[in-house]
Amino acid sequence: MEKDGLKSTLAGSGFSFKKKFGQNFISDTALLERIVRGAGVDSDTTVIEIGCGAGTLTRALANSAKKVYGYEIDNTLRPVLSKTLAGLDNVEIIFKDFMRVRIDELEKTLPAYKVVANLPYYITTPLIMALVENSRKCLSLTVMVQEEVAMRLCAQPDTPDYGAITANVALRGTCSVLEKVGRERFTPSPNVDSAVVRIDLCDSRLDVDDTDLYKKTVRAAFSSRRKTLENNLVNAFSLTREQAKSAIAACNLAEGIRGEALSPEQFAALSKQLKVTLS
Repeated sequence: MEKDGLKSTLAGSGFSFKKKFGQNFISDTALLERIVRGAGVDSDTTVIEIGCGAGTLTRALANSAKKVYGYEIDNTLRPVLSKTLAGLDNVEIIFKDFMRVRIDELEKTLPAYKVVANLPYYITTPLIMALVENSRKCLSLTVMVQEEVAMRLCAQPDTPDYGAITANVALRGTCSVLEKVGRERFTPSPNVDSAVVRIDLCDSRLDVDDTDLYKKTVRAAFSSRRKTLENNLVNAFSLTREQAKSAIAACNLAEGIRGEALSPEQFAALSKQLKVTLS
């Protein structure tokens, strides 16, 4: 279904776009198929899609996956989805806000799964972090996000895009940009360009035994990017200057280093050292 076909289906179902849900649909068949391939979806894969929209990605996923569970917040898309998903017996659409779903309860009824979605921009960061932090069965997320968010998620240390979200996702995830997508590829066209990001999840990604302390260390390091790591640690953890210097030196980090220069692995080592310092 290309752009004109999508518009015709939407109009024929009496559907009108709702800005509050961040609805920007994809109709490019080749792009949809690349997303499915990039996500590694095959006949053994269970998929959760968040924000089905007009069902174009849902249908592409169902053509390759074992089972697709699609979550959609907008009930007025029901007649649209009944048309675009007609004839498919491996798709279950749940008209519910996924952000209100308890992931631990959901996973009691599911095998290991992959999330594939053209995410509404307003829920991108909270949704990714909810899955990274709370899921135990999600193998990967392959999601369409704003290009600037994609750059932050996948940034390297000591670059302008590198920040707390990069390091927090890296606690369990390895991130890569699969493809950049221009705004003209959507219906309606958003005001920004997008990118497809894949985040593979693994519980042993970093050597961290206290995730709360890791996240607090990251938050402290980026609390004031103009200040040195030493100053930020003193302020965040109420350390003496000597304690902060000692913790930094114990991790073989240079004196005067700034938080944005630390890799996720270095944040993991520093959080472990701080646990010793604070005990």
